Amino acid sequence: MFRLLVAGTLVYVAYRIVRKMVEDVPNTVDPLLLPPLKYDRETLRRQSAAMGVDPQR
Repeated sequence: MFRLLVAGTLVYVAYRIVRKMVEDVPNTVDPLLLPPLKYDRETLRRQSAAMGVDPQR
């Protein structure tokens, strides 16, 4: 029972530390945007929908 209490406390402390680190990141930082795969079907659907046309293959 004591080990479970210690493990839970450690997990909670780690969670709070990570959450504080995330909150300290300024809002001006852009997330890492990976370039879309050339032949990714989902990417093609999104691009076509954004342009307002149906994808043609």
